Amino acid sequence: MRELTMSELGFVSGGTGVCTADDSGNDYGGITETSTVGTELIEIYEGLVEATSYVIERVASAL
Repeated sequence: MRELTMSELGFVSGGTGVCTADDSGNDYGGITETSTVGTELIEIYEGLVEATSYVIERVASAL
């Protein structure tokens, strides 16, 4: 696997110019609003619990 050249990046991303760390808007690994990270993690966890519960109920009712 090889790295894309600057001209190839424009073709696959649809963008123009060069994106650097300074102008990307991503300060912490893709997270720009750090005050909501805890809330978002809790929402992800709650979603996983709900999905798991749904699967358990479907399997139990199928048996």
